Amino acid sequence: MTEGGSYILKRGFDFIVALMALIVLSPIMAVTAILVRWKLGSPVLFKQQRPGLHGKPFYLYKFRTMTEEQDENGKLLPDHLRLTPFGQFLRKYSLDELPQLFNVLKGDISLVGPRPLLMEYLELYTPEQARRHEVKPGITGWAQVNGRNAISWEEKFKLDVWYVDNQSFWLDLKILFLTIIKVFKSEGISHEGHVTMPFFKGEKKDKDEAM
Repeated sequence: MTEGGSYILKRGFDFIVALMALIVLSPIMAVTAILVRWKLGSPVLFKQQRPGLHGKPFYLYKFRTMTEEQDENGKLLPDHLRLTPFGQFLRKYSLDELPQLFNVLKGDISLVGPRPLLMEYLELYTPEQARRHEVKPGITGWAQVNGRNAISWEEKFKLDVWYVDNQSFWLDLKILFLTIIKVFKSEGISHEGHVTMPFFKGEKKDKDEAM
């Protein structure tokens, strides 16, 4: 299949599956939104700018999982202090990720691809790691079904680049199937000692701190 044909197939599949998922999951999303409003307050959605295809920024949407608690200086408390048991439940079963289906409909992301990380990471990647932006980011990806947040940044980026070089419609189907299994098993939600992943500081700094 030509590159253009592969893009049309992937985009069509993304749109149809995301639309069907939104219809089927709308009751769950409605209940989740009500509970987030009740337990965590406004806003219900967490909105943050992330890099998309070729690093182009877009706004990613999630259900909030943390409070807005601040210290005496008006600075947000560390993540582990703001993450509530309810927020942990949402993350455990990936319910916080459901609003990203709207991002898929818009074409910001795909169902499958490297996870969109923080904008400030762009200048920290090596040229090889930056190749993860040669495809659209995704709700789930090869790194997510091979360790998720339990693996190191270096391992995660190698898996992302492997996906870039080996992507196919059948690989996407495999990743989606494995994702469903991982969600029910609640595997790889956090890195050791962190609620998700430690902040990426670049390959050189990470190696220096490990010495």
